[in-house]
Amino acid sequence: MYAPFSFKRALVRAPSKSVTSGLRAHGGEGPSYDGVAREHRAYIAALAEADITVDILPPLEEFPDAVFIEDPALVFPEGAILLRPGAPSRYGEAAALAKELTARFDETQALDVGFADGGDVLNLGDRILIGVSARTNEAGAERLARLLEKFGRRAEAVATPPGVLHFKTDCALIDHETVLATPRLAKSGFFKGFRLIETALGEERAANALRVNGDLLITAGCPRTAERLSDVRARVIPLSTAEIAKIDAGLSCMSLRW
Repeated sequence: MYAPFSFKRALVRAPSKSVTSGLRAHGGEGPSYDGVAREHRAYIAALAEADITVDILPPLEEFPDAVFIEDPALVFPEGAILLRPGAPSRYGEAAALAKELTARFDETQALDVGFADGGDVLNLGDRILIGVSARTNEAGAERLARLLEKFGRRAEAVATPPGVLHFKTDCALIDHETVLATPRLAKSGFFKGFRLIETALGEERAANALRVNGDLLITAGCPRTAERLSDVRARVIPLSTAEIAKIDAGLSCMSLRW
């Protein structure tokens, strides 16, 4: 059975000094560079601990959000797709990734219509959900679904809850039969056929979890949600995201995995 959480390799990008100026959809205090770098190193260590070979790309000072490498691209065993992130300050990130992906994949496609962020794309194995959001528009979602067909993938556009930056801000695939979601997204009906685990009240940030092989990476400081995941057949690894969360990011967006 194909496992969308089974990986051998990952690509990450080191944070730049300019990361302190990263996008903040809801304003607030920016992160410290040292804090982001510390959390990023811990994240890389967790991927390596999960038996993934991690390649680290150099920082891009001209793109403060480039450390969130999943937004400008998608990768699958069959190939890669360069996306068009919906924030103007991120328009050049896909081009900066193109050489790295063509060197690693036999086939590379490129989104040429609309806008789409990887943070809005959830791979459920049998199908892919593309969340229409502030960063992914309908034109981009429809075109991306057609590109995914070339890789033999079935995709559909769905609505990201109002006020939520990315679709995967509110959900994560935990195993073949389980999805973790916030209560607001759990009610959507998008996850028919899956067992749903809801995040605890006040711990909605835990929904952006990341399953990598036998490990489940979740945001630290969410003990009640972690307890709800105790029967999942994976080792739950809490990681701090206090600094990266200040710039609209979470665990899934800091790597491309295949």
